[in-house]
Amino acid sequence: MTKSKMFMAGAATAALLALGYVGFASVSGAALAAGDAQPMAKRVDNFRLASADLNGAYELYRMSDASAVVFLTQANGCAASAGAAQDLAKLKTAYAGKGAEFLMLNSNLKDTVDAMAAEQAKGSIPILMDRNQLAGESLNVTKSGEAIVINPKTWQIVYRGAVPTAAQLDDIVAGKAVKVAAKASGGCTIDFPARAKMADFTKISYAKEVAPIIEAKCINCHQAGSIGPMELTSYDKVKGFAPMIREVVRTSRMPPYMADPSVGHFQRDERLSPEQVKTLVHWIEAGAPRGDGADPLAAVKHVAPDWPLGKPDIILDIPAYTIPASGVVDYQRPWIKNPLTEARWLRASTIKVGARQGVHHILTGYLKDVPTGNQANESQWGSSTGKYAVGAESEINPKDIGVYLPAGGAIGFQNHYTPYGKEAVDKSQIGLYFYPKGETPSMVMHNSPIVNANIEIPPGEERYKQQAYLVFPKDALLYSAFPHAHYRGESSKLEIIYPNGERKVLLSLPKYDFNWQRDYDFAEPVKIPAGSKLLATYTYNNSKRNPANPDPKRTVPWGDQSFDEMLFTYLRYRWTDETSAKPVDYDIALKNSGMLGMFDTNLDGKIQESELTGPIGRQMKPAFAMLDANKDGALDPAEMAKMNQGGGRQARN
Repeated sequence: MTKSKMFMAGAATAALLALGYVGFASVSGAALAAGDAQPMAKRVDNFRLASADLNGAYELYRMSDASAVVFLTQANGCAASAGAAQDLAKLKTAYAGKGAEFLMLNSNLKDTVDAMAAEQAKGSIPILMDRNQLAGESLNVTKSGEAIVINPKTWQIVYRGAVPTAAQLDDIVAGKAVKVAAKASGGCTIDFPARAKMADFTKISYAKEVAPIIEAKCINCHQAGSIGPMELTSYDKVKGFAPMIREVVRTSRMPPYMADPSVGHFQRDERLSPEQVKTLVHWIEAGAPRGDGADPLAAVKHVAPDWPLGKPDIILDIPAYTIPASGVVDYQRPWIKNPLTEARWLRASTIKVGARQGVHHILTGYLKDVPTGNQANESQWGSSTGKYAVGAESEINPKDIGVYLPAGGAIGFQNHYTPYGKEAVDKSQIGLYFYPKGETPSMVMHNSPIVNANIEIPPGEERYKQQAYLVFPKDALLYSAFPHAHYRGESSKLEIIYPNGERKVLLSLPKYDFNWQRDYDFAEPVKIPAGSKLLATYTYNNSKRNPANPDPKRTVPWGDQSFDEMLFTYLRYRWTDETSAKPVDYDIALKNSGMLGMFDTNLDGKIQESELTGPIGRQMKPAFAMLDANKDGALDPAEMAKMNQGGGRQARN
């Protein structure tokens, strides 16, 4: 866990326990049932919701520097909602430059993600998807087409009704009375099924409903010896942290599985279902009652195992390193001799981190030759033997798929350490799990990263987009993706663009979290036809609204250290026509397509001179005419292949 993560978690705990919260249950049922204007909330609780276009998420309390936050309740197919959306767009234009935020809120259970995305594409205002209805509940939403204005200084609702004009919004921001209709007219009713059950929230059973959720989704991290900063192993402990649990669930920070639920299905999925989210939040808002029954959490002694996959076949000690209390530590690249005396097929690996607070990541790979010096650069690695980044889990190959590890040679490491105010000695280990001797998996796992080492993020930008892609030269199956950025990473999305131009989102992280990085393993491998592009799109928050931003006034380049940035999506895949008995060599062609994918922002398969931006692009631009051998005004794949001859640049994580 990083220093910044511990600080933010501690600060959030203190603030929540001190302030408490005002929840949905504070509003009377009579008021909610009425069709008239709803009462103002004492204080609007924080929430974070993904936008319908899957290009990011919006957290209410991150907008504290705004002059006002204006929401419009929205529902597809509602004429009043569509008319109010037009009014909101006009207000946004008229109010430009005055620091207000304009968003739409869809709490309508009848609207699909695709329908909301299509609606958002018609305008410029994000539609936030309130799929659990918790934001709508706390804002007392009843109909679409209603404007709700929140004062970020107090987080109070200061106005609700028809969309105001710019002059009226000025008065609202100034705290003056405004002559606007008290409510929006003609809006379509939005059904909130939980409202009819408010009286039953006190009857939610801790023993039968809440404790099983904690056991299934939280205990793995929140037990003795695990990564969580507190234990949740009894009713008293859960009750004590109830305000924080409510906050982190409402803002989708916990559980730390950031994949958007509307995209794809995954193995080892740690997300809460909508029903589980509402059960936890409503139970806490009802006062977290103990109820009847024994405490299932306290009945079991919860202690994290040393090795979650069981005892490894081989445990390797990674050379120890003393992390200084402060300063910047260059990447460390130690190595050890490979202890295998005969080749084996790797089934899984786990890295057990020693000084957890100071270890950002550890990458490992096989070296054919024992290095002559004390460094083992990853550019010389063959197959991967595993990896770790903050919050990651074991790397497991599917059944009958493995990674070939020869005898002899060496195992190299790339270790990134982050000082956290206290000197510490890291003594990490890697556990390797092999297929039984004599058992050979029939298929071979490969890995390659989608990289954009040319990123350059302007100062102050809140949602700055960068992208890159790889072109698969042969048919493949994609098994997992591991998105990676640094402190300014805001969101990440992985799409496939088929040879016919059709696009499909495979993985979306509306809110990327530097403190929780992991493989997202597809429930079923994704078919990648030859000629398909895998496109990674990231947004970066280099503004003062990003609490982890080291310097919002700085232009941020690609770099190893966390105060610089990365665009790096690590893919695990296999070639469909390869077997362990019949190896193929397509990886070089795949990786060589990365330079094209780094610059081709219009996705036409070529690089125009205008696309040579960023630090690398500026270096290439003087040679553009020479590289453009056929003089068609663009660099095509054949021309890029010539430039790549002699070996590509190995990007580093």
